[in-house]
Amino acid sequence: MEKAIIQLLLAVIAVAAALSPPQAEAAVSCSTVMTDLSPCINYVIYGGAQLPPVNCCQGIRSLYDQATSTPDRQAVCSCLKSVASSATPSIITNAASLPSKCGVNIPYKISPSTDCSTVR
Repeated sequence: MEKAIIQLLLAVIAVAAALSPPQAEAAVSCSTVMTDLSPCINYVIYGGAQLPPVNCCQGIRSLYDQATSTPDRQAVCSCLKSVASSATPSIITNAASLPSKCGVNIPYKISPSTDCSTVR
C-alpha cells in the first residue's frame, strides 16, 4: 500500500512538472551587451558635448531590439549595473546619457542603484 502511494505521488509530481510553465531565461548574455556597446567605450570614458559615434548608437539599438522579453531586459540591466558599480560618477553619467542621445528609450536608468528585478 505504501509503495502504491509513493508511486501515485511521484506520478502527480511528474504531471505537475510537465504542465508547469517553463522558467524564462535571458537570451541576451553579458558578453553580447559588451560586444554591442564596445563602440561606446571612448564616449563613455571621455564624454563630450557631441553626439555619440554612429556605431555606438547602432549597438544600443541592436541591443534594445534583442532584449524583447522581461528576462532579456533584466539581464541587460544587470550587466550594465555590474559595470556601473565599479565606474566613476562621470563615466556613469556619460553611460546613462547614451540611450537618450541615441534616440532609444530603455525602461530603466543605467546606475549602480537600479533594481533590475523591477524591469519589465
